[in-house]
Amino acid sequence: MRRNLTSFIVCAALAQAQAPDLGLLAKIRAEATEHAQVAPVFDMFTVTIGPRLTASPAHKRAAEYARERLASYSLSNARLEPWHFGRGWTLEKLTIEMVEPRYLPLIGYADGWSSSTSGELAGAPVWIGGKSPEQVDDLRARLKGAIVMTEPIMTNFVRKDRPQPSDPGYVPMSAAYATSAGGRAGGRGRGSSPSPAQRIAQSLREAGVGVILKPSRGEHGTVFVTGRDGGAGAVPTVTLSAEHYNMIAHMIEQNVPVKLRVNVQTKFYDSDNGNSYNVLAELPGSDAALRDEVVMIGGHLDSWHTGVGATDNADGATTVMEAMRILKAVNAHPRRTIRVALWSGEEQGLLGSRAWVAQHLIGAAEKEKFDVYFNIDNGTGPIYGWYLQNIEAVRSIFDAWLEPLKSFGARRNVIEPVGSTDHISFTDAGVPGFNPIQDYVNYDTRTHHTNEDTVDRVDVNEIRQAAAVMAWFAYNAAMADAEIPRLPAN
Repeated sequence: MRRNLTSFIVCAALAQAQAPDLGLLAKIRAEATEHAQVAPVFDMFTVTIGPRLTASPAHKRAAEYARERLASYSLSNARLEPWHFGRGWTLEKLTIEMVEPRYLPLIGYADGWSSSTSGELAGAPVWIGGKSPEQVDDLRARLKGAIVMTEPIMTNFVRKDRPQPSDPGYVPMSAAYATSAGGRAGGRGRGSSPSPAQRIAQSLREAGVGVILKPSRGEHGTVFVTGRDGGAGAVPTVTLSAEHYNMIAHMIEQNVPVKLRVNVQTKFYDSDNGNSYNVLAELPGSDAALRDEVVMIGGHLDSWHTGVGATDNADGATTVMEAMRILKAVNAHPRRTIRVALWSGEEQGLLGSRAWVAQHLIGAAEKEKFDVYFNIDNGTGPIYGWYLQNIEAVRSIFDAWLEPLKSFGARRNVIEPVGSTDHISFTDAGVPGFNPIQDYVNYDTRTHHTNEDTVDRVDVNEIRQAAAVMAWFAYNAAMADAEIPRLPAN
């Protein structure tokens, strides 16, 4: 019976994949290449506004701009939807310098939601890298108000980008190491004992450490920086470039007297009831029988705070906005409603998209009317194809839609899944969600969550192709007689 059901689903998928509207595709491509409006949107997010940390004033400004821009395309119901996040944060000032045995400004960034130091701190750093929790506990008298280096010398650098799944010689699942699709469940279970790292962190907090310094995993001055809100009493934390961190550690190893100067000043925001905002708008469906069903495209608008979030994910946010503009400009009349979403809180755990799913896809009726979600994140440049999330029944559909795009830079789809971004909020809820294959050169090693995520890393012209692909897939899904097949329930 299961074999017969699978055969039926595949046959239905084959029927659904027939006869894409190549006339409309020609219009989409022409609009994308000849009348593109990606540059002003991308520049607003990156050059004018800059980094867009969730719940920060910059993110709110970007969300309001996106809403206004989507409304200017004559899309319906362009809006901000609030969801509860917590405190916003900005970095107001950072000084990180070596002042003895010589002067050297150091490359470093305060972690997101770091607290402020008690003014300027100056002194010899205390290096506890490699020490046990018991040894750290014995140092408490030295740690109060101190500049503390918490990690051993960094040797395990990020030196490899994920391979390109659209390449002919790609080994299946070899890109999964870079995403949650290749991860394994683990970590400390509820009720078990704290890990050594957690015990050390607690000791540092209780000792009243002045500031924590830790090394980045990047090379050549690339600083990977994230962060979280540790609440009242959290220790200020700065991530240094690995080369500068290691330089100081080597000096301490060789008993060279070192003195550092550190000043971190930050600001928290909680005046908006802890809200952050998703941005949404629609191109209404034209078929009375299907207009209540939804095809959704989206990407996250928030970023980390050290670069400008160009590859992660201003290019993706620009892509989906441009895709909606294109569909409106070519006078597309999809049978189902096409909705766009720009999420916040992705960088903190897909929080904005999870909040939306929890509010809007809470029951069987809501899920029944939700067709598919197409996300864009994890990479930059053209869309080469799609990860099919192990849903064999969509292969023929997506392959048929991708085929006429091969003259426009597309390559192939792969059956394997990808994780670590907002489509997972939808797949976890039991509805289809997909993310494209893009370019990963210098993404994992250089720009992803780093100070190097700048406009120099993006060819804005390539967003035109990605927007056309996104518009094409959304339109075909919205026009199909049947909804996108779903992964069979276990």
